[in-house]
Amino acid sequence: MFEQSFKNIDDILRKDAGASSELDYVEQTSWILFLKYLDDLEKEKELAAKLADHPYEYIISPKYRWEAWACPKGKDDKLDHNAALSGDDLKDFVDRDLFPYLKKFREDAVSPDTIEYKIGEIFSEIKNKIQSGYNLREVLNIIDAMRFRSQQEKHELSHLYEAKIKNMGNAGRNGGEYYTPRPLIKTIVKVVDPKIGETVYDGAVGSAGFLVEAFDYMKDGKDVSTGDMDFLQMKTFFGKEKKSLAYIIGIMNMILHGIEAPSIRHMNTLSENIADFQEKDHFDIVLANPPFGGKERAEVQQNFPIKTGETAFLFLQHFIKILKAGGRAGIVIKNTFLSNTDNASVSLRKMLLSECNLHTVLDLPGGTFTGAGVKTVILFFEKGKPTKKVWFYQLNLDRNLGKTNPLSEKDLADFLKLQKTKADSENSWTIDVADIDVGTFDLSVKNPNKNGEVVLREPDEILEEMKKMNSESDKILNQIKKYF
Repeated sequence: MFEQSFKNIDDILRKDAGASSELDYVEQTSWILFLKYLDDLEKEKELAAKLADHPYEYIISPKYRWEAWACPKGKDDKLDHNAALSGDDLKDFVDRDLFPYLKKFREDAVSPDTIEYKIGEIFSEIKNKIQSGYNLREVLNIIDAMRFRSQQEKHELSHLYEAKIKNMGNAGRNGGEYYTPRPLIKTIVKVVDPKIGETVYDGAVGSAGFLVEAFDYMKDGKDVSTGDMDFLQMKTFFGKEKKSLAYIIGIMNMILHGIEAPSIRHMNTLSENIADFQEKDHFDIVLANPPFGGKERAEVQQNFPIKTGETAFLFLQHFIKILKAGGRAGIVIKNTFLSNTDNASVSLRKMLLSECNLHTVLDLPGGTFTGAGVKTVILFFEKGKPTKKVWFYQLNLDRNLGKTNPLSEKDLADFLKLQKTKADSENSWTIDVADIDVGTFDLSVKNPNKNGEVVLREPDEILEEMKKMNSESDKILNQIKKYF
């Protein structure tokens, strides 16, 4: 039922002049879903309060509750067409009345950890893009039929929402940055193995895939008590996200997975000076796929000991610093990090090897990330002791990965099996850090079992280097022209 509902919503939004892409469809569906979820949550809490003979005070004022404006019902519990707004009346109410009201919650909330703050944050960052009030009426009617009451309903909705995020990633443009393949996330979580009582952090939270997967992994463990569930709900998962669309998607994804007031902050993680971190700011676990290829401004680079414009390298410094001693991490990064010869890359590899035990590197094939031509590796490390040996695993598949042929958990089963003992195989080997060049700290993936096979670079990587070379050539030519 839910699957068909989502398809019907997308069909309506395709006809609307204000929603032009899969990204817009997810965003607009998300804010409406959020308000329906909030209404169901409030009714659930009101019922629980009545059963306990306690009063319940609604978060949302009567005028702005779902039943008042979105889908008012008659005595027969069906939509009251006389009371239900539509067309320009509905659009004007949403744009000029509802959104400004919800936006004010951020100012009035007692702390960022409350659902009130999340309401204000979400509606400060997005806007209603559905231009036709008639289309909006149709979408509201569909979402009104959805229920968030039972765990089964939430479970089904969460899976469908994940599918929408995946489709958004496949849609191209900037969508890919929001979606990390679920089989890969599951594998990273299994290797890092977060335990109840530990804190889990993602400073590039995106759609919150790492946090929801860690939540599922931890709550499905043995003998989870009520106290454990409270700790998982309130004190375990933390994240930061810079982009507005990703922020609302991440919050909605966590809510649908059962975390009522997600501790995600809407901010630029890299704007924090890592020298200012206190003990209270540190986490036990870091799981992340930070954006790469970005160019950070000079003032942002001043927040880090190793200055570089490469976004992913700044994030890696952030993650190393924010881990507690003994903390564990699983980080996705471009494979060129292992071999680049620029000063920042060399210094960062030296920092990683000296401050952390980089025990495992998983080398992924091209096409793992739909729409991203770059090759990536996963770095698994523990903070607090230097690296002595690094175990490498090169994922070699007998097919090309892509949109219609994605990575699966079965593909990663051999890696998971061998990683436990760091065993050597046709696809895995170990290097001794004492043997690497201390001038470059080169950690290139060189499978000794491949008989000197040369791994060709990805076309996108070569094109990016050509662009840089052309840019440098232009600068030189411009300098020369000054003298003639």
